[in-house]
Amino acid sequence: MATLNSPEAIRRRLEEERAALQAEIDATPIDNQNQKDSYGAQQHPADEATELFLRERNISIRSNAQDLLTQVDQAMQRLDAGTYGTCARCGRPINPERLEALPYAILCIDCQATMERGT
Repeated sequence: MATLNSPEAIRRRLEEERAALQAEIDATPIDNQNQKDSYGAQQHPADEATELFLRERNISIRSNAQDLLTQVDQAMQRLDAGTYGTCARCGRPINPERLEALPYAILCIDCQATMERGT
């Protein structure tokens, strides 16, 4: 049986994360059905604003999910290369609890904090 930190368990976790992100991307339309149904018809300005808001929100959701999907794919590549769980900045091991919460993390918590502070 695979332990929580085994490569098999990590790969399974990353694959689950990848599947969830892909499902989110697939389920988030960029164009709203109401926009398609009313093509050529004049809409009330408030309706147009709502449609624009929904479209921009969906684009943002998809973009974020695609970015995370890229990070998951890169984590799988690191797993294959034997570098998964090693901080890309300092080379120390990333805390397993951090990887449990964020399985595609590339930085340890200290380096992440340093990067966020911009120092």
